[in-house]
Amino acid sequence: MANGGPEIEQLIQLLARLPGLGPRSARRAVLQLIKKKEQLMIPLSAALDRAVVAVRSCEVCGNVDTISPCTICSDPRRGESGMLIVVEDVADLWALERAGVGAVRYHVLGGVLSPLDGVGPQDITINELIARAPEFSEIVLAVNATVEGQTTAHYITDRLTGSDIKVTRLAHGVPVGGELDYLDEGTLSQALKARTLI
Repeated sequence: MANGGPEIEQLIQLLARLPGLGPRSARRAVLQLIKKKEQLMIPLSAALDRAVVAVRSCEVCGNVDTISPCTICSDPRRGESGMLIVVEDVADLWALERAGVGAVRYHVLGGVLSPLDGVGPQDITINELIARAPEFSEIVLAVNATVEGQTTAHYITDRLTGSDIKVTRLAHGVPVGGELDYLDEGTLSQALKARTLI
């Protein structure tokens, strides 16, 4: 139990719910916020208040932004490549944007199919993806290499069978700078299957 009253304890409990933060990290963060109240806590509180009002999900792709359609969907140059990259989560979209993948558009599924967890096609945005698909010449399935991610990719591919849309997926294998000795067997096996001509 934290010292300092219920307000501080509530802050710790709320921060501890964030991914990557446990109770100990949350406690340290709260102590830092309190110590730097003027420089950190007050501006953070104001920024959170503004974000609650301003941030929304894009009605087209599912990204988060202060406008809908989002900045990416509103950019006319984005449609020129004819490519739509399908991701599980907004964090994946942001990672691809940081990597500089080019003038592409995105579709955020909002999860993956997982029958064991009761997540079916109606629980994520697959129907919306299928409706958007004819606008594009290529759909890149940039889902994680998990069982659920691959199940989702296969389901989407099956739904798009018969269309003239090229469906591809991200390559999986040896990362740049990776040493073979440190890689797991699944990664090595996938890298060998996806080998390319030099």
